[in-house]
Amino acid sequence: MITKENGFQIFKYSIYILLTINMYFFLSEEIEAFPVRYPNGIAIGQIYEGFAASIDTLAWLVLLWALELETYILEDEQITKTMKTSLFLVKTICYGFIVFAFFGYCANLLFFYQTDIIMQITNLCELTDNNWSYSIDINEYILINNENCASLSSANDFVQFKGLNAVVDQNGLLEIIRLGWIDVINSGVWLLVVIVIEINIYIVEKSLHRLELFSKNISNLSKYALYPILFFNAFYWGIKGDFIDFWDAFLWLVAFVFIELNIIEWDDSKSLSPN
Repeated sequence: MITKENGFQIFKYSIYILLTINMYFFLSEEIEAFPVRYPNGIAIGQIYEGFAASIDTLAWLVLLWALELETYILEDEQITKTMKTSLFLVKTICYGFIVFAFFGYCANLLFFYQTDIIMQITNLCELTDNNWSYSIDINEYILINNENCASLSSANDFVQFKGLNAVVDQNGLLEIIRLGWIDVINSGVWLLVVIVIEINIYIVEKSLHRLELFSKNISNLSKYALYPILFFNAFYWGIKGDFIDFWDAFLWLVAFVFIELNIIEWDDSKSLSPN
């Protein structure tokens, strides 16, 4: 028999599983963009730029499960010194990759500002030779051929991404840059969110009751300042027709609401404990 509590946990872990599945879509998108962005191969130092979304998603998934272990699955007596050290190391590595990915989004955004006007090209059908591609979205390219060249854009001038056989019209470039900024802002805000979560975990773990007001204040900061930005980002992806980004952003918001609820429940249980 499924109780209310069991049903809630099934729903929670279903969200976590859906987030894991989304990893496939981000990786597929970046693999498809790889031949256009890096026709001569990719240097080690460029991996964070070319696969920022995949690296970011994988690190967040591992971090999510580490936080779930720490705030819900494991009982206080199970969090031994060894377990605590292991969780600390896993989370530190995850945070390292998340910060790494943040700079990857920044590098990606800077790349989109590096364009050159192709003054002599007024129609995409002039680019059906030499494997030219058209950027239909951020990190999404389509090969220009005789069948699609007239339908991709009706603009009269185009910009070329530096060092690539890839072009986009001015309106398309503006949308790509906006999406690039959304990626950077979203990544940065999530870093602030987990900083707040880690502070609250520390306060609950150490039973620092004198800091409860501080914990409440920074939680309100996250609730009223940070989460609205993340909701806006998800909404923006939704209206721009990027369903995967919208769906992924929505799921992550729900997932971290669960983590916040775990912390509240954990704090309540420690308050009721005779120790």
